[in-house]
Amino acid sequence: GLSGTPADVRARLDAFGSNIIPPKPPKTFLRLVWEALQDVTLIILIVAAILSLGLSFYQPPINIEEEEVGSDDSESEAGWIEGVAILVAVFVVVFVTAFNDWRKEKQFRGLQNKIEHEHKFSVIRNGEALQLPVGDLLVGDICQVKYGDLLPADGAVIQSNDLMVDESSLTGESDHVKKGEIIDPVLLSGTHVMEGSGKMVVTAVGINSQAGIIFALLGAAAEEKKSKNGPQVPTTITQTEVDTMPASIHLMEALYDDHVVFPTYTTEKSDTDLMPYYQYPDVATYNIISVLCSYHAEFSLTSKRGALVVSNEAAVGSRITGFLTKPAGEKTSGRKEKSVLQAKLTKLAIQIGYAGTAIAVITVVILILRFCVEKFAIQGKEWDLYYIQYFVKFFIIGVTVLVVAVPEGLPLAVTLSLAYSVRKMMHDNNLVRHLDACETMGNATAICSDKTGTLTTNRMTVVQAYLAGAHYKKLPSAEELPKNLVDVFAKSPPENPGELPTQLGNKTECSLLSFVIHLGRSYEHIREEMTEDKFIKVYTFNSVRKSMGTIIPRENGGFRLFTKGASEILLKKCNWIIGKDGEPVKFTVRDQETIVSNVIQPMASDGLRTICVAFKDYVPENPAINEEVIANANFEDEASTMANLTCLCVVGIEDPVRPEVPDAIRKCQRAGITVRMVTGDNVNTARSIAAKCGIIKPGEDFLVLEGKEFNQCIRGDDNQVNSELFDKTWPRLRVLARSSPTDKYTLVKGIIESRLNPNREVVAVTGDGTNDGPALKKADVGFAMGIAGTDVAKEASDIILTDDNFTSIVKAVMWGRNVYDSIAKFLQFQLTVNCVAVTVAFLGACAIKDSPLKAIQMLWVNLIMDTLASLALATELPTDELLNRKPYGRTKPLISKHMLQNIVGHSLYQLTIILVLLFAGELVFDIDSGRGAGLHTPPSQHFTIIFNTFVMMTLFNEVNARKIHGQRNITQGLLSNPIFIGIWLGTFAAQIIIVQYGGYAFYTAGLTIDQWLWCLFLGFGELIWGQLRVVRAFKSTLEDIEEKRSLHSFHSLHSLRSSRSHHGWHRPMSEELNIVVDIRQGTRVVEPNGSYTNMALVIHENNSVEHRRKCSNKSRSAENISMMEAAHNDVPSVAVQRTSPKPASPRTFSTSDINIRVVNAFRMGLEADSFDKRSLSSLQSQHSLALRNLQLIKKSASQDPDVSFTRSFSDETTKI
Repeated sequence: GLSGTPADVRARLDAFGSNIIPPKPPKTFLRLVWEALQDVTLIILIVAAILSLGLSFYQPPINIEEEEVGSDDSESEAGWIEGVAILVAVFVVVFVTAFNDWRKEKQFRGLQNKIEHEHKFSVIRNGEALQLPVGDLLVGDICQVKYGDLLPADGAVIQSNDLMVDESSLTGESDHVKKGEIIDPVLLSGTHVMEGSGKMVVTAVGINSQAGIIFALLGAAAEEKKSKNGPQVPTTITQTEVDTMPASIHLMEALYDDHVVFPTYTTEKSDTDLMPYYQYPDVATYNIISVLCSYHAEFSLTSKRGALVVSNEAAVGSRITGFLTKPAGEKTSGRKEKSVLQAKLTKLAIQIGYAGTAIAVITVVILILRFCVEKFAIQGKEWDLYYIQYFVKFFIIGVTVLVVAVPEGLPLAVTLSLAYSVRKMMHDNNLVRHLDACETMGNATAICSDKTGTLTTNRMTVVQAYLAGAHYKKLPSAEELPKNLVDVFAKSPPENPGELPTQLGNKTECSLLSFVIHLGRSYEHIREEMTEDKFIKVYTFNSVRKSMGTIIPRENGGFRLFTKGASEILLKKCNWIIGKDGEPVKFTVRDQETIVSNVIQPMASDGLRTICVAFKDYVPENPAINEEVIANANFEDEASTMANLTCLCVVGIEDPVRPEVPDAIRKCQRAGITVRMVTGDNVNTARSIAAKCGIIKPGEDFLVLEGKEFNQCIRGDDNQVNSELFDKTWPRLRVLARSSPTDKYTLVKGIIESRLNPNREVVAVTGDGTNDGPALKKADVGFAMGIAGTDVAKEASDIILTDDNFTSIVKAVMWGRNVYDSIAKFLQFQLTVNCVAVTVAFLGACAIKDSPLKAIQMLWVNLIMDTLASLALATELPTDELLNRKPYGRTKPLISKHMLQNIVGHSLYQLTIILVLLFAGELVFDIDSGRGAGLHTPPSQHFTIIFNTFVMMTLFNEVNARKIHGQRNITQGLLSNPIFIGIWLGTFAAQIIIVQYGGYAFYTAGLTIDQWLWCLFLGFGELIWGQLRVVRAFKSTLEDIEEKRSLHSFHSLHSLRSSRSHHGWHRPMSEELNIVVDIRQGTRVVEPNGSYTNMALVIHENNSVEHRRKCSNKSRSAENISMMEAAHNDVPSVAVQRTSPKPASPRTFSTSDINIRVVNAFRMGLEADSFDKRSLSSLQSQHSLALRNLQLIKKSASQDPDVSFTRSFSDETTKI
C-alpha cells in the first residue's frame, strides 16, 4: 500500500483532492428569520399592526374624541404603543422560531459529522492493516472490499473472489455485475458489494468520484432551477431519490467514453465556470499504480460512509434536470407511509385550524355588528374616518384569536422532542438516521429480531464436537484424536478471505480458531504458509448456500476444497466421513440420519449452533476412494464441486444469551409488543435460545417453523402468498428458523399488510446482512447492527444499534413512546389555553364589545404556550412506566379520554374564574371596572388582574400537563428536568415584569401585593382542582375498571397460552400458599373444538404470583407442556390452602400468619406488579369481589358462544 508518510499524503491531497464532498452551506440566521416570517397569520398581524400604527397618528375631531370615556390627549398620543408592541411581539416570535431552527440544524449537522467521522474503511498502508475514516482515503490506497460494503471511492479491482457488485444506483440495472482483475475491473463509489471479496486500488475520491460528480450535478440542478424564471420549484433531493434515479441509465454514457474514472492532473472550466471537465487515461494507469503499491491482505469490518451532502459548485445536464422535474402527483417509490404521529397531528391541526378560523371570523363579525348597531342605528351617528381605528382593532383581535387558536407551536414541539430524543438516544446506543422512526417505534406492536449478536452475546466457543466417530461433550485433546485428522482440520482455512487475522472478525470463525488452538496448532503459522493470494477459488458464504468453501493447492500437487456450513445441509453433500482410525469410510443416508438425531439435534436442543466441516481432494492421478481427478474438476460448477465431500467433523458452538435480554423481552411483552426470532440457525437451536430468552414459554400455543415449512403454510396452490393462509399463521408464529432474507421480507411484508386486526401492526426488524436490506426498508422501523452490520444494511435502516444489543431496542421503544407522550402533554396544555383564550375573546366580543385579553397579551400567552411550553414539555426523560401500557395504535385518537377530561376540566375551572373576575372583579377587589372602556383609555387594574390570573393558571396548569394518564403525583420526576424548571421560573419572572412595568405596551397596570397573592392563589388552585378531579374520577371509575379487567381476562381465556407467566421468579423452598379461584383447585374452560384449559393462580410466600395452567388441544396436544393438572370437584368454591411435601387439607389463617398479595379473580394476564399488597385482614372483602367477578364471568359465558364452562357456579362462601 501507500507509505502513509505526511509528505506522500500531502502530495496526493494536492494532486487528487480529499475524499470529502463539500456540504451545502447551512442557511444563515437571516435566511431562517425570513422563512419564519412567511407564516400567513403573522403577515396579516404585521399588516394590521402597521395599519393601527398609522391610524394612531390621526387626530379625530373634538366631538368624537369627547365621546370616549376617560380619554385625553396624552392617552390618544399613546395609541401608537399598541401597534409597536404587536410588531415587537411578532418579531420576538419570529426570532425565537428562527433561533430554534438554527439550533436544530446545527445539532443535526453535528450528528451528521459524527456519523461520517465514525465510519471507517479497510485500508492497507505501509504493509499494515488500518481502519481509516472514509474521508481520509487517498488515490492509490489499497482497500479491502467485501460482502456488504458501500464503496466510498472509485477504484479498480486488483484481486477478486467472486466479487459481485450492485450498480443499480447508477445504471438502473438490478442484475449484479461480476467484477474481476481483467473483466470489468471498475468499481464506482456509491455501489454495493453484494457477494464475495477482493481488493481495489483507489482511483478517484471526493468530487472527482462518481458519487461526487452526481451530487455536484444535483446541487447545480437545484441552483439552476432557482435561477430560472418559471413555474419550477426548488427540489430537495434525498439519497433514496438518487439511488432510484432512472435518468442515471444514460448518465454514465454522458460522463464517460469508457469505464475508467481516474482523473489526470489537468482540469478545465466551462464558460459557466461551474462544470469541471476531466481527461481520463486508459486502463494502463491502473497497472502503474498497482506496481507502485504493495499490499497485504488482513482486513475486515467496514462501515458505511455517511450520507453525502449536495454541493452547489457544478452545472447540470439536461437529463438530470429532466429527472428532477417530477410530474404532478407522482409519488416516490419505496418511501414508507406517513408515521402514526404525523397522520394524527396533521388531522388534528386541520381540525383546530378550521375551528380557530371560524371562531375568529365570528368574533370579528360580532364586534363589527355590535359597533355598527350601537353607533349608527341606536345613537344615529354619522360615519367618520376616526371609526376606522375601531375596525382595525376588531381585525387585530380576530387575527390574534386565530394566532392563539392555530397550534403553530405543534410542529416546533414535535421537532424539539425528536431532536432532544435523538441526541439522548445516542447515549442509549441508538443512532437514529430517520427522525420519524423515533416516534414510530413508540407504536411498535411486533419486533422481528435476529438471534446471533442481538439476543446472544456473539462470543462463540466450540464446546462439543463429533470427531472420528465419537461425540465429545467435552472437547478432546489432540492426543485423543488421530494425528492425520488433526492435521487436516488445522489446515482448513477457518476464516473467510478478508477477515482479520486476530479473533476480531466473524465470531463463528473465531470459535473455530479457538478450537484449532485447543488442538495445539498455530493457525497463524498455517496462514503464513497459505496466504490468500494462493487461493484457487473461494465460494463466499451467503444465505442461499448456507456454507462457504475455499480451494487451495496441495503440497504434493492437486487441490483441496475445504468447506463449512449448516450441519444438516452440508452432511447431505457428504458421501464419506473420517472414521475412528482417521481414515475415510462410507457415509450412507442412514448414517446421516443417525448423526442428525443423535448428535446434531441434542446439540441444538442445548442451544448450540452446529457447524459441519468437510473437505474434498483433487489429485493428478490414482485417486483414493474419496478423491477426484483434477481433469474432471470444474470449479465454476458449484453443484458438482460441492458434492461427494468427506465429513471432517461436526462442532457445537455455544453463543450464550445476553443476561439482560430475558428482562428486555418481558418488558416488551408487558408493553404489548410481540417479539419474534428470525434466524438462519437450526430449528432446535432456535427453539432453545427462544425459550431461554422468554420468547416462547411452556404451555403457550406458539409456532416454531423452518423457512420451508413457513412457505408451505402461507402459499397457495399457485405458489403465491395467500393472505388468508398467512393470517392463520403469523399471529402464533414466534420463531422462524433456517430462514432466508426472502422469508424475513415475506414475514414483515405480510404482517404489515395484514388486515386481521383493526389496527395495522407496526413492525420493527433487525438485520445485519446485505440481503436484509429489503426487509429493513419494508419495516416501519429497520434496525441495523452497528458492529456486525454491513454497509448495505445500515443504508437501508432507520436506526443503527451501535452495540448490537436487543435491550437498546427496548430503549428505542421507551424514547418513541416518550416522544408521543411529550406531544400529548403539549397538546393537553395548549388546547386548554386555546379553549380558554378563544372563549374569553368570543364572550367578551358578545358581552362587552371587547376582549378582556388584549392582542399583545394574547401574543405573550401564545409565546408561552407555543415556544416555551414546547421546550419545557418536550424534554421529559422516559421512564419504565411507559412500558406498562399497550401501544396507542393507529386508530386511537391522539387526545385520549384522560386528556379530554383534563382539557375540559381545567378549561371550565379557568373560564369560571375569568368570567367571575370579568363581571364581578371590581366588586371583589374594590377597584374600577374595566368594562366599557374607550379606544384609548389607560390600562385598568381590573383587566390586568384577569390577564395575570389567566397566566398564573396557565403556568400552574403546565405542571398538571406533565401527566396525561390520570396520575396523582404530578411532581414526580419534576426535579430531574431542569429545563422545565428553568423555563417555568423564567416565564414567571417575565410575567412579573410585564404586569408591573408593561404599561401601555402590554396594556397592564401595576398590581398590589394583595392582588398578586389572589392571582397566585387562583393560579395555584389549578393544582388543587387537578387533584380533586383525579380523586373523583378515580373513585367513580375504580369499580368499572375492576369489572372490565375481570371480563377482559375472561374473554382472553381461550388465548391464555399467550398470556404472561412468572416461571422465572424464586419459589419458596418448603411450601407455598395457594389461592385458587372457582372450582376447588382450579378452573376448566372448554372451547367448541373440545380443547380445554385448566388454570390456577399461586401466591408464593415471597409475594410473587404464578399463573399455572395446562392446555389440551386435540390437534396439537403433543406440543403443549403441562405446568399443573387442576383437580375438579362438583362443588365450585374459592379455597385457600397450603401445600407442602405432605398432603395438607385447607386450613384457616389469621392476619399474623403471613402477608400476601391479593388475587382478584381471573387477573391471569396481569403482571405481578399490578397487584396491590394487602394483608389477610382484607381477604374477606376480596373473596366477595371474587365471587362477584365469577358471577359476571358466568353471565358473560352464557352469552358467548365461543366459550363455555363444564361446571356451574355457586355463591357458597368458604371458611377463611
